[in-house]
Amino acid sequence: MAEIVIKNVRKEFGDFVAVKESSFTIQDGEFFMLLGPSGCGKTTTLRMIAGLELPTSGEIFLDGEEISQRPPSQRDIAFVFQMFALYPHMNVRRNLSYPLVSQGMARRDVRAKVDEVAGILGIRDILNRPVGGLSGGDRQRVALGRAIVRDPKAFMMDEPLGALDAEFREHMAEELRALHDRMGATTVYVTHDQLEAMQMGDKIVVMNNAVVEQFGTPQDIYDMPATMFVADFIGSPSMNFLPFEGAVQAGTDSVALNGATVGVPRQMAEARGKLVFGVRPEHIRLSDEGAYRGEVLAVEYLGTTQIITLETANGALKVRAPSGQVATVGETVGLGFDAKTITLFDAASGRALRSALNDGVLAHG
Repeated sequence: MAEIVIKNVRKEFGDFVAVKESSFTIQDGEFFMLLGPSGCGKTTTLRMIAGLELPTSGEIFLDGEEISQRPPSQRDIAFVFQMFALYPHMNVRRNLSYPLVSQGMARRDVRAKVDEVAGILGIRDILNRPVGGLSGGDRQRVALGRAIVRDPKAFMMDEPLGALDAEFREHMAEELRALHDRMGATTVYVTHDQLEAMQMGDKIVVMNNAVVEQFGTPQDIYDMPATMFVADFIGSPSMNFLPFEGAVQAGTDSVALNGATVGVPRQMAEARGKLVFGVRPEHIRLSDEGAYRGEVLAVEYLGTTQIITLETANGALKVRAPSGQVATVGETVGLGFDAKTITLFDAASGRALRSALNDGVLAHG
């Protein structure tokens, strides 16, 4: 397996820019997620790594070799598509063996390799069945097997679980991650599902409008979002945004929200004007002592937790609270915040202000 390095890669289709200058490194053996909404450039980036698209500019390195202009056949990369792309006239065994037969491998070796991969995926009992009659989950396993059987340097996966129903999709996500851990393969995985990315990925690149918004571990991206887009896209419910006018000096560790002093991480630089106070729903508590207050608009029961929607002087926000906590529609309650969970943003650029917590951690594209 191998490290993949993306350096200032750009892709244009005529006047349309699909990927703006992007740079990041996928370490050897990582399960790496390309995450973002439809049309953000994540699949185009994946296809450029695989060689299905050639970059307009920039460099792509695989195992130390520059491959940006090489055809797919010279990259030793396996691709798994969302719609499986199996050969319908072949049974499972022939689908799995096809890449090896095409490479001229001896028949005995092909059979041994196919049996090995079928054992890993738990599909030995369907090797002689036609693929047309298989369930979605089994077809996905066959598609994965056809990629695995080649022992490539890296795997590219374009929303491979997108065609499965929600319950089975979660099960297959667990299986796929367990398979990756057993094989130690370098895997690049495209998804628009932030829960899937957080569940499976070692590292995540979040893309939006052809730009890399943030690159890091799932925890870094969740706890220290680099932009308001990332903070909004990651999390369910997403981060609350409370706009306010203010001035922040280097060393500041509090801000004024509607006259209430609220603690924030110590700021590393000056900012002033239109700012945004960001806090996740689970990081807010209902508190009688809270100087900052809001009126309860709605309560949504979710079993062990509840989502409480409040109206404040700076806008609406949601609180995730234990289901046993009493909150009555129409009452005004105090709100408490833990300073280290707060992120301040510049309203104009949407970028997070540097703080003592995120200094040196946030990676902007």
